[in-house]
Amino acid sequence: MTVNLTFKAKHMSALSRIFNARKFDSRKLDGAMTVKLSLLVCAALLSGCNTIGSVAPGTPVAEAIKAHGKPDSICKNADGTERLVWTGQPFGQFAWGTNTTKDGKIIKIEQILTDPQFEVLTIGWTAQQVACQFGPPANMDGIAKGNEIVWAYRYKQYDVWPSMMYVYMGSKGDRVTRFHPGPDPMTLRDSPFGI
Repeated sequence: MTVNLTFKAKHMSALSRIFNARKFDSRKLDGAMTVKLSLLVCAALLSGCNTIGSVAPGTPVAEAIKAHGKPDSICKNADGTERLVWTGQPFGQFAWGTNTTKDGKIIKIEQILTDPQFEVLTIGWTAQQVACQFGPPANMDGIAKGNEIVWAYRYKQYDVWPSMMYVYMGSKGDRVTRFHPGPDPMTLRDSPFGI
């Protein structure tokens, strides 16, 4: 089984544009500009309805990729099937995963950063198994007691609380030694992000 992890730079540039956007004075917008802006906002909201999660089982992988972009993680299995993950990490709280058939069709796409999905995580899993199951984490910067490398996945615990699933990978960063959820530091009151 091999894994190919990539980070979509276009997501970072979009976030950069949002965070660095200059304020505008809405009083200076004329009627035509207001209508155009309203249509643009409506189109953006409606486009959110067509998510990767809405892809039907049996859809060819090529068709899903054409509609939603290349997966962030592709793992090839020994039996000729693949595990595909599209993720919103590092800032999103979701990731969509699926397994494929040998002939390259989607089995079922589901949200994989959830409490029930994390229940499959087991002590002893390799870093590759974790990456294949959940995709790339939000960060791998954490160092815990004993110099353990920590992978952190941003998600909503119980579909409500902004959280991180912390996966401790040992001092070599190669095997799961323990894991637990905790608050997402970005959402704490004294966060420098002010979220």
